[in-house]
Amino acid sequence: MSPPKKTPFRRPQTRTPAPAKEISAERPVRREAEDGGEAPARARRGSNKPPAPRPEGGRRGGRQGQAPRHRGGVADVAKPERLHKVLAEAGIGSRREMEEWIIAGRVNVNGETAQVGQLVQQGDRVKINGKLVTLHFSSRPPRVLMYHKPEGEIVSRDDPDGRPSVFEALPRIRGGRWITVGRLDFNTSGLLIFTTSGELANKLMHPSFGLIREYAVRVMGELSDDAKKKLIAGVELEDGSAAFSSLEDGGGEGSNRWYRVTISEGRNREVRRMFEAVNCMVSRLIRVRYGPFALPPRLKRGKCLELDEEAVKRFMRDLEKPAGSATESKPERAKRRG
Repeated sequence: MSPPKKTPFRRPQTRTPAPAKEISAERPVRREAEDGGEAPARARRGSNKPPAPRPEGGRRGGRQGQAPRHRGGVADVAKPERLHKVLAEAGIGSRREMEEWIIAGRVNVNGETAQVGQLVQQGDRVKINGKLVTLHFSSRPPRVLMYHKPEGEIVSRDDPDGRPSVFEALPRIRGGRWITVGRLDFNTSGLLIFTTSGELANKLMHPSFGLIREYAVRVMGELSDDAKKKLIAGVELEDGSAAFSSLEDGGGEGSNRWYRVTISEGRNREVRRMFEAVNCMVSRLIRVRYGPFALPPRLKRGKCLELDEEAVKRFMRDLEKPAGSATESKPERAKRRG
């Protein structure tokens, strides 16, 4: 097996497996299985915190693990919720879009045309355009995991060319599905965020939140000062202008140079096209951060890491704060999968 590739932005991985360790507060910590991430934090002696859940998750090319069992022996009894909210949580669209569909008469509940503001609960049969949809009711926060996408995987469930999909590496969930937050193209590696909540995924991708995406970029040759100024000031692409929020030199050897860039949007192949606009070809592209989520240093390619419930709750509270006042989410524990 060839040794892992090194970049100026990731520490070299050792061959000796290390025991689970606590992660610094600057990076999301993991629970236990390796969904794409790190080892679970060990409870300190005398701590009142419950033990971390057991390892779980899928492995590529074989049978995937079952969804994690949540703590507590009594099942949650979900309260009735507004129809447009439940549809948004299912990942069908935003709340506003769902309200528009209801007004247009496209939604049916238990054989009758739905009304705006209508409440639904477990057992109700909801159809959109005559097709039955699966809804989920739970008082628990949505699940969120980080995945270290390798090059050569497509971010889609259906590919006519039969290429490997990122979804093959994710743990199975009963009565739900993983929704990706944004995409990475086939030849780009790095951090991908998944959640079970369509509404949360829409928020994380919406331009109004302005979540920063950070990339490590390797290019052939060195950028001139003029090219750097253009990339910060803005370059014209076929779908409009685009500019980096920051651009830093990351070193490199020979003809290969590394740069670290940040941008607050995610158009198709945008980073690559921006460098091409200044006559510079990208030879490697790695996303290392998405908003408050940083790619954990020991999260191996093809593995994923799920945040625990408390970390998700804190993050969602911060997300509801006015723009500019939310602090970076610092999950305390997560679990590795895979």
